[in-house]
Amino acid sequence: MTNSVPSMRQHSPSAERNREPILAVLRAVLPATGRVLEIASGTGQHAIWFASAMPGLDWQPSDADAEARESIAAWRAHDAPPNLRAPLALDVHQADWGVGALDAVVCINMIHIARWSAAQALFAGASRYLRDGGVLYLYGPYKRGGAHTAPSNEAFDRQLQSRDPAWGVRDMEAVAALGASAGFACDEPLAMPANNFSLVFRKRAAQAH
Repeated sequence: MTNSVPSMRQHSPSAERNREPILAVLRAVLPATGRVLEIASGTGQHAIWFASAMPGLDWQPSDADAEARESIAAWRAHDAPPNLRAPLALDVHQADWGVGALDAVVCINMIHIARWSAAQALFAGASRYLRDGGVLYLYGPYKRGGAHTAPSNEAFDRQLQSRDPAWGVRDMEAVAALGASAGFACDEPLAMPANNFSLVFRKRAAQAH
């Protein structure tokens, strides 16, 4: 007897394509053990892949969208490594993220599909929950020096702003400045496939007064 209920597992072709390049960076910058919060986990494909590949990490996926959380839960039920937690309902604007101290925060393809206040709240929250030296990893398209790095990114930016004028491909320098104001140092940007970048921020130790 076949199951007539359609799978809640959503599938993103881009998540399938970029998971290996992103994993290579995460292996280099994340600790071997510790607690990782993934913000805006989307379909859940990345969470399954990264948690499986890095079994020493306690991986906490999250998303503000209920359908995304259903997809994450469905992927987890289908093939969950033991270090992958159930998805958390989380909007970065929340004062309380519902997590304890973290060693890393991972946020892939979120800040351009959200208002600038989401990027501000992301850094503020990461600063609250990350231990000193903890990593905030961002992935996505960026402008550099106010200019797009590829025609495809410029077209994507127009598409985003047609959906919501507050959305759009962010200036890398503005994101780095936002990180600095929240107490983060930014590593050298890493160019990634399909005109994307990895930005690795590290939380500075609080200065004693």
